Amino acid sequence: MTTLTDLARNSAPRNVAADIGRLFGEAIAKKQDQDLIALFDAFTGNTPLGDGTGAISAAVIFNAASTLRSNALNLNDCAVVLHPKIAYDLKANLTNTFANPNGGDLQNEAMRSGYVGSLAGLRIFETSNMPNTGTAGDYKGAAMHKDALAIAMMQDIKVETQRDASLRADEIVATSVYGVGEIHDSYGVELHYDSSIQ
Repeated sequence: MTTLTDLARNSAPRNVAADIGRLFGEAIAKKQDQDLIALFDAFTGNTPLGDGTGAISAAVIFNAASTLRSNALNLNDCAVVLHPKIAYDLKANLTNTFANPNGGDLQNEAMRSGYVGSLAGLRIFETSNMPNTGTAGDYKGAAMHKDALAIAMMQDIKVETQRDASLRADEIVATSVYGVGEIHDSYGVELHYDSSIQ
């Protein structure tokens, strides 16, 4: 909730109410992402990869892909979600010229644009919505099938306004009613790694 005064609304060169609505929407979407990401720690059906002390490598992604594939999952429906600082190590591992002086297309694309794309049949996504697990640079990501987690929306984002005449302002309130949960424990693999950069 925020209070938008008439003075602020009338003196601003932009549509302040619309800007507030956009910020509320982004804040609620971020909270929903964070609630889903918090469930990565609940993937106990498969052995977690990493212990939060080392850097991620391409071999880890191939390991996670083999685990998901051995659970009879189609990798076209799977993805990896990493914090950008963890993804940095994966990209650095792919572009290490000492490891492979004749880099392929994936290495070249990672060096050109910083975008990994897919590796071992898994699409790689980055998000800064992951909380640090306590130690600097230590984040828990996941490799998972699209049916591993779910979000149930009882009420999508709703923005309401209420006039407060004595304050000469409008109260703007945004709400959403939802729940998150793990659907299939064996459809995800926790990836717990530490970034080499701070």
